[in-house]
Amino acid sequence: MSERGNFGSKLGIILATAGSAVGLGNVWRFPYMAGQNGGAAFIIIYLGCILLLGIPGMVSEFIVGRHSQSNAARAYASLSKSKSWGLIGILGIITSTIILGFYAVVAGWCLFYLGASTVGQLKGDPAFVQSYFQTFSGDPIKPAVLGVAFVLITHFIIVRGVRNGIEKASKLLMPLLFILLLVIVVASCSLPGASKGIEFLLKPDFSKVGPNVFLEALGQAFFSLSLGTACLCTYASYFSRQTRLHYSATQIAVIDFFIALLAGLMIFPAAFSVGVQPDSGPSLIFITLPSVFQQAFSFSPMLGYVISIMFYALLVFAALTSTISMHEIGTAFFHEELKIRRSYAAWIITMVCCVLCIFCSLSVGNAEIGFFGMSLMNLCDFITAQLMLPAGALLTSILVGWVASKSLVREEFTNFETARGKSLFGYYIFCVRYVVPVCILLILLHQFGLI
Repeated sequence: MSERGNFGSKLGIILATAGSAVGLGNVWRFPYMAGQNGGAAFIIIYLGCILLLGIPGMVSEFIVGRHSQSNAARAYASLSKSKSWGLIGILGIITSTIILGFYAVVAGWCLFYLGASTVGQLKGDPAFVQSYFQTFSGDPIKPAVLGVAFVLITHFIIVRGVRNGIEKASKLLMPLLFILLLVIVVASCSLPGASKGIEFLLKPDFSKVGPNVFLEALGQAFFSLSLGTACLCTYASYFSRQTRLHYSATQIAVIDFFIALLAGLMIFPAAFSVGVQPDSGPSLIFITLPSVFQQAFSFSPMLGYVISIMFYALLVFAALTSTISMHEIGTAFFHEELKIRRSYAAWIITMVCCVLCIFCSLSVGNAEIGFFGMSLMNLCDFITAQLMLPAGALLTSILVGWVASKSLVREEFTNFETARGKSLFGYYIFCVRYVVPVCILLILLHQFGLI
């Protein structure tokens, strides 16, 4: 077995880990939730949730991963005196593999739409665009093939290792993603009537703020930062001992938030300029926005054509930064536990995800492929988002806050008393022991309609 890899630079650490958090959810979920829950009021609450839940949760997974310098299962076991805690890592590996399987389907849709926009097929009235998406997503062959292709693209980045694969890809993809996003934001905010979209997103409306808004903000902070997938733990196992964990977590949270905010400034001004009220889900990025771009930039069809291509390229890059991180979790586990070559370990995850991707894709157009009244794709989304992710994050907070040695946790947090910000440890341990578990329990109760 080859020597274990590590990130080669601080920039690589930040971009790779931020890339694991930045995904398709940043493009439509955050803007939609902000717009429907008080605009800037929601954003302020969301920032508070990042401080209370997001950053402490990220630091906890960083501590688990860097302390052990090993895969997720072994990392969790090494932080306690009982190997049974390693099951948290196993849960994270299973969770990330399932997510990659169905996430690849949507990533494949983005890949298809990038090609379709390039050849000019996304033209026509809204009814045509809606029919176009329904016909494509219900096709038994094309979506499955493209989803598998996306898994294979991810695979060939992963097999190149941590520095030559994950780090290099992140250093390319994240700046490209940011540049594309910034260009589209400038173009969108320059449209006639764009100010209404900006106001919709950024003007505080505290009349819409209620208990549900706080819980929605907590949930967004939880899912946006990839808590509970063992991704942060796995990436942290490649950190050097000099990496300041709380500082890195803060930088990553800021990047993730800033990109989500820019996504809102990209979508809402363009939508409002043509009188479209954007909603959430696949209908926004695959049905609503193609028509929005076509109408908003009708004064310059070529500009609209370019913006459309850039938008779907942005989605592809955002999806790829996430699939890379999800693939690495299982690859690292099989590579180290089975003591096999990294390429063989990667193929195990790739094959499992390809099979799951195919069945999830087929379930979109076939209601019979599913369980409990849900398609397989929706079922995978439900069990991971509402059960497995919260469970993983909750157990991590209990392990780090109550089970692991407090002196060990302090040593990792402060880099053996050498890092700046040592005074923050008291705040951190209080959040991990009390605030984070309570927040996660509230999210779970809210998801099941109990509060």
